[in-house]
Amino acid sequence: MAEDSDMERTEPATGKRIERAREQGDVPRSREMSTCLMLLIGGSTIWAFSGPLVTSLDRVMVATLTLERAQMFDPELLFAMYRAHFMEVAVAIIPIGFMMTLAAVASPLILGGWLFNVDSLAPKFSKLNPINGIGNMFSVNSMVELLKAVVKTLLVGTVAWLVIKSQMDSVMGLGVESLKTSASHSAHLLWTSFIVMVSALIIIAIIDVPYQIWNYGRKLRMTREEVKQEHKEADGDPHIKAKIRAMQRSMARRRMMAEVPTADVVVTNPTHYAVALKYTEGSMSAPKVIAKGSDEVAAKIREIARENRIPILEAPPLARALHTHTEIGDEIPEALYTAVAEVLAYIFQLRTYSTGAGDRPNEPRDLEVPKELDPLTATKSKTKKRRTLH
Repeated sequence: MAEDSDMERTEPATGKRIERAREQGDVPRSREMSTCLMLLIGGSTIWAFSGPLVTSLDRVMVATLTLERAQMFDPELLFAMYRAHFMEVAVAIIPIGFMMTLAAVASPLILGGWLFNVDSLAPKFSKLNPINGIGNMFSVNSMVELLKAVVKTLLVGTVAWLVIKSQMDSVMGLGVESLKTSASHSAHLLWTSFIVMVSALIIIAIIDVPYQIWNYGRKLRMTREEVKQEHKEADGDPHIKAKIRAMQRSMARRRMMAEVPTADVVVTNPTHYAVALKYTEGSMSAPKVIAKGSDEVAAKIREIARENRIPILEAPPLARALHTHTEIGDEIPEALYTAVAEVLAYIFQLRTYSTGAGDRPNEPRDLEVPKELDPLTATKSKTKKRRTLH
């Protein structure tokens, strides 16, 4: 069953799957790279600070092996001397400790990055299951780790043997050199041997890093069903999205209806369309559409307009053109300026008449609307043209 499951996991991990694994503390890591980096930085730091370190150790060794009579018979003086020299050695090795700590902290940045996960510290009793433990012993990952360990041992051992063999004459010659010369020569031999053997680990790290990245991607692979399910979760349930869209439309309609009482006029078809217009001189460059709708929505706009004593004007071509070519909040098209200006002039005259001044204005008829803006006229024109061509 496990093999069948692995065969089904053919799809690369999605970003969400990788992020979820990271939250659980699962990121690619290369112990070979971290070990190699720490050895290189540690060895280089020791070599760089070897002068002060050797001087300090030499002084401490001489001081601690040379005791005065008072120190031999007074434990407090003896411990005070050792404390002072211990602090001297500690100060001497602080750079080495600092650089090693820096290497340990910085190495995760190269592969996987820093990760702080409290859940990883929690005990997992499933790991105590002996059956799972035996299965892990014979897993592909365990076999790869065993192979790496064998290859690393053979490679480092072979390199160490070759280094020792090549330096055998130099090592044998240390016995006839002076103490100062032999110490310097020994340090050089040790540093050369160290660099060569760590270089062997670099080769392993260079191979291990791409393998860990590939293995991490393989481990997080998904089935096609999982990818589809994740996309569905990301996109949302269609039924829920439909309900959300319906709620959004309902809220937008309520906001639109709340604007109808502020309109100057409602232009109708008279039954199919209704468009509410508003114009404030000085703050608007042109009249705006603050509400529009067809059928039931148009009926509701007319109802609210009547309740709030908003003038309703029947102008079918203009209503059709405004409904088709404008959206809520848009200014009217420039081609309709003349027709809408006549409507607004009528409304302003009607307001003056309602105050008892002037005569009742005549309701505008036959408003000029460009044929290309009236969908009914444009449709008839296209139909007539097609018939003529046939």
